[in-house]
Amino acid sequence: MNNWSWQIENKEYLKKTIERCKKQKILLPKFSEMKNPETIPQKIQNKLQNVGMQETNPFNLFRINWNNDSKTGKIGGINFLEIPKEISGVKARIIGLIGKFFPTGAHKVGASYGCLAPYLVTGKFNPEYHKAVWPSTGNYCRGGIFNSRLLSVHGVAILPEEMSKERFDWLKEMGAEIYATPGCESNVKEIYDKCHELERKSDEYIIFNQFDQFGNAIWHYTVTGHTIEKLFNQLKKENQRVSGYVSATGSAGTIGAGDYLRELYPQIKVVASEALQCPTLLMNGYGGHRIEGIGDKHVPWIHNVKNTDAVAAINDEDPLKILRLFNEPEGQKYLKQLGIDDTTLSKLSWLGISGISNMLSAVKLAKHFEMNENDVIFTIFTDSVELYNSRLEEMNQTWGKYSLHQAEIDWYSIIQRQGIDYFAELNYQEKKRIHNLKYFTWVEQQCKTVEELNAQWYDENYWKVRFEIVKYWDELIDDFNKQVALD
Repeated sequence: MNNWSWQIENKEYLKKTIERCKKQKILLPKFSEMKNPETIPQKIQNKLQNVGMQETNPFNLFRINWNNDSKTGKIGGINFLEIPKEISGVKARIIGLIGKFFPTGAHKVGASYGCLAPYLVTGKFNPEYHKAVWPSTGNYCRGGIFNSRLLSVHGVAILPEEMSKERFDWLKEMGAEIYATPGCESNVKEIYDKCHELERKSDEYIIFNQFDQFGNAIWHYTVTGHTIEKLFNQLKKENQRVSGYVSATGSAGTIGAGDYLRELYPQIKVVASEALQCPTLLMNGYGGHRIEGIGDKHVPWIHNVKNTDAVAAINDEDPLKILRLFNEPEGQKYLKQLGIDDTTLSKLSWLGISGISNMLSAVKLAKHFEMNENDVIFTIFTDSVELYNSRLEEMNQTWGKYSLHQAEIDWYSIIQRQGIDYFAELNYQEKKRIHNLKYFTWVEQQCKTVEELNAQWYDENYWKVRFEIVKYWDELIDDFNKQVALD
């Protein structure tokens, strides 16, 4: 299975895409530029200062990176937040990359670009005919619709009907074709069913399934992994080491950064985080949950399970309660009593529900392996409270107004008392057990082959070949931009 390659498929489609981009003044950022944003041509960086962070302007494609300065509009330093020990209660440093400062307010815009751009520059997609379908349990379809709008492509969003009101309102504002499927965060099969329905309806629909599109994992391997490397080199103190990387499994794109980090730090613990109410990896389990941003009940095709060292499951009520602690006035007042400074308090809103779940999983990791001051754990704070204000309102209506006493209870019982239960180290056979679950979704239902399933496990070059394709994609993007040839 090492002959995986991307060749130009349809020169006529490619020609149409180039003409369209030339007419609408659209250039494509290379993966190397998203990886090292300081290399973006200065002429483009200058233009960004006059473009709003969330504006549907094609130049915002060059903001698909972790380095956007929201105050100046320039490319700045890496956006991150370190969780104070007074909050985490562990000796290890817990540091999260911040997704809030991407266009759309979440990092999934990068994953969706990683899927769409290769189709455009290889002539797999005809923007005058095809519709880009973004099946998602949250932010991926949001990112896909944004990129579709910037690239003048018809975008289709598919997501569960129980997702937050903010998501649906935004998609409507963007003019997306929207399909709300039955269920909640963990109802992924229903999303696949809708995709198949659209495919049967017309060949106009091209499905960019984040769960099997390698562009998703490749973007995170290339961009997120390298960004964490740079950030560690900026922040590390004497004798400190990268000891952990925590990511919600979701589509298994973000956890792909763990493959990059493993090459640099072989002893790293890569941890997959999921909801306790749907413990797919932990217990082959199923169910529904409320940690928005995580898909469940299956193992994504692009998840390199062999590179996952442990699984942590988080009770879905815990991130919701900590969302209140971090954002309600009485919660902030209590945290200030713990010694948290005003600057840090103002940044806690940068964590959305799945980001808080990642933080709690990092606490579990630190406690399980008894990590100390020399251990640094990296994770991802995918989005911010801005996407969940309706959830705060719902909790106030259901649970009553937040109080100082409740803040103390939540901090102590959820963060300080976060235990090592529902945390499992994975040996070889346990990893293979999880990998084998792919068969039931992908071979039986989604037309993948047993041969490729086996190659993912036994072929030592399978993942390497896929991650390295990005060099070729950059060559194609470079050539594409030269043909667009904007002044």
